[in-house]
Amino acid sequence: MDDAIRALAALLRPATRILVFTGAGMSTESGIPDFRSPGGVWDRYPIVYFDEFLRDEEARKRYWLRSRETYPVLARAEPNPAHYAIAELERRGKVLAVVTQNIDGLHARAGTSPDKLIELHGNNLHVVCLDCNARTPREAIQAELVAGVEVPRCARCGGLLKNTTVSFGEPLPAEALQRATLAALTCDLCLVIGSSLVVYPAADIPVLAAQQGAPLAIVNATPTPLDATADLVVHARAGAVLPAAVAALD
Repeated sequence: MDDAIRALAALLRPATRILVFTGAGMSTESGIPDFRSPGGVWDRYPIVYFDEFLRDEEARKRYWLRSRETYPVLARAEPNPAHYAIAELERRGKVLAVVTQNIDGLHARAGTSPDKLIELHGNNLHVVCLDCNARTPREAIQAELVAGVEVPRCARCGGLLKNTTVSFGEPLPAEALQRATLAALTCDLCLVIGSSLVVYPAADIPVLAAQQGAPLAIVNATPTPLDATADLVVHARAGAVLPAAVAALD
């Protein structure tokens, strides 16, 4: 492990435009389970695709039933040492962008600046009205769901509400994708943390960074499709590796 930490520090040390790309492995270290795992929420509540959500009241009921169960887990999670290590890299002037697939908002809570943070799949902190675009804190909607409301509606116009997260079959936010693509084209190191790199189109971002010549470092508990082409692969928990590598920069 010490060799891996030294090797990662050696890549971090000269870099000044790091693209940090994070996935579910970051969240699991904060106590958020992998909802896609066998027996998880995705098994108990079938996937609701975006077009189904728009047209079918029963699909909306399933969507909000699942959301009622998952929200408390996300709400009580705290940033872990890897989140804080990324924020420390930014304080040292090394981070170009933090591109995340996660919806938990933990990067922001750990100190990553809004202008550096790109949430490709949105976040679970608010809901948005699909008709008038009004936003409501997710916590307020949770109170309605717990009180027995099956499908909450917009208090302003009565329109459909949806979490500010990207659903299956829904396009990624155009601005977020554009910013992430630009970061991939201009970074001098791509650091992948806690992502299996199998969810597309988000996983195209590290591929693009590597194609334009940036070194690629992957810290993930399990193998990824890009391991064979990466400059460094560390199969370990991010919280055990990244803080030590950042500390080794001194």
